[in-house]
Amino acid sequence: MKLLDIYIDGASKNNPGPAGIGVVICREGEVVKNISEYIGEATNNFAEYTALIYALQEALVNKAEAVNIKSDSQLLCRQLNKEYKVKSQSIIGLYNQAVHLLSGFKKVSIKHIPREENRGADKLANEAVKKAVRKKV
Repeated sequence: MKLLDIYIDGASKNNPGPAGIGVVICREGEVVKNISEYIGEATNNFAEYTALIYALQEALVNKAEAVNIKSDSQLLCRQLNKEYKVKSQSIIGLYNQAVHLLSGFKKVSIKHIPREENRGADKLANEAVKKAVRKKV
């Protein structure tokens, strides 16, 4: 079974404010793809879900059959694991899109990890914001 380990993170300066996403996709311990994108003005939670959607789309394009999603967003993990309900109207559409994309995999794991274990995705998300903010100055 083609399994991908995926680290995701969203960053928002001033929350809401300039936001970016970071995704690190690994297969058998090797990084196969990094994604760093500026997504405009958004909240941190919006950026976290956007990172997840980018990651899942990339995994489907790469014909992954199983994904281990790792995020330092406890809220996102608990919502996707159905421990918490999604109450935010600005997030519900992203949540529904993510659930739809997740249905394309045979096996899914969504795990909350400490921030220290998510440095790669965090760095990519923050770099996207910094590059966009620098261009505006």
